Amino acid sequence: MSLATFLRQRRRLLLFCVATLVLHGVAIDWASNHLAGVAPRSSPLPASLMTAQLQLSLPKHVDTPEPAQPQALPARQLPVRPPPSISQASHAPAIAPLAPAPSGETSAAVEGVLADAASLTTPVVAEQAGASAAQTGTPVPMPVQADGATPLDAQVPELLSMRRYKVNLPPSADFDMDVARVDADGTRWSGSANMRWHTDGSQYQASVEAGLNLLVTRLNLLVMRSTGSIDDYGIAPATSTQKRARRAETATHFNRDAATITFSASERSFPLLVGAQDMTTVPFQLGGIGRADANQFATDIDMQVGEDRTANIFRFRLVGEEELETGLGKLKTWHLTRPPRPGSYTSKLDIWLAPSLNWLPVQLRNTEASGALTTQTVSRITTNVTGK
Repeated sequence: MSLATFLRQRRRLLLFCVATLVLHGVAIDWASNHLAGVAPRSSPLPASLMTAQLQLSLPKHVDTPEPAQPQALPARQLPVRPPPSISQASHAPAIAPLAPAPSGETSAAVEGVLADAASLTTPVVAEQAGASAAQTGTPVPMPVQADGATPLDAQVPELLSMRRYKVNLPPSADFDMDVARVDADGTRWSGSANMRWHTDGSQYQASVEAGLNLLVTRLNLLVMRSTGSIDDYGIAPATSTQKRARRAETATHFNRDAATITFSASERSFPLLVGAQDMTTVPFQLGGIGRADANQFATDIDMQVGEDRTANIFRFRLVGEEELETGLGKLKTWHLTRPPRPGSYTSKLDIWLAPSLNWLPVQLRNTEASGALTTQTVSRITTNVTGK
């Protein structure tokens, strides 16, 4: 084969390849333009599906209603439900407990109160604070929450002053109590305590003395005393003292005229809020709240409590009904707890009230941050005590 013949064949092959590529390109372009303008008749999805999906993914505008005007009375009332009588508390039908408990069951009365709490998602204080903010245009700080603490100095006293509970204080009583303590390292101690609550309806005296039994002596762990009056908000302490083992006695003063709480062991002072208590009177104030209307436990109970150097907002919540084994036999009780609150207090306080005994406290337990437990359980109660 000559060189000229070979070059002619290569040229024809090259021209054939170029022509093939051009024809394929024209065919593909025609097909895409033709199919783009015609929707297939057998398409399994409607043409509007993608548009609808995109529209659903966009946020929807919601008109915000105008805030309600402040009311003279609380904006939300608890459901009307009569408090359980002694017979109801003792014979209420039992159902499964809502929270783990050492023993006992949750009664229908407690179940009803806890069910009411689920529908009350906005406390009265929050609603009134919001109404006040809407009226003045100024943000209003909210009360302290269970998962954090706000220094009482930074709170607005008027907010908590709007929280008012009905109170029907229990009659005078003397208590003998067994004390059981378990240290953080597991060491166990036993002892005894005496608790006194005396009132004539206008004045009161209360005290707690708790100690441990050692081999040849007794060690007083805590001595607390409180005196004051009874007002429309329940117990109104005037002076309380506290003496812990190996520490000097301290005094807390509730200055009604100056509306302040002051301390012998500190130069700090706090605004005195209505319904304020001290560590001695807290169990009896809670008993008075339950005795007046058990439905008040449907929401958390907030109260200001003055201690030896500070004042904090204690928040108690209802755990449920528990049956306790005591020196008086088995007692149906309502269990309230105050969880720790970082920044304010690190211990947990649990109180058990007995509806069949005028809502008197029959067990107290303090759980320290270290894990140490101190439990006081009633062994004897003397009621209708006269004198001071």
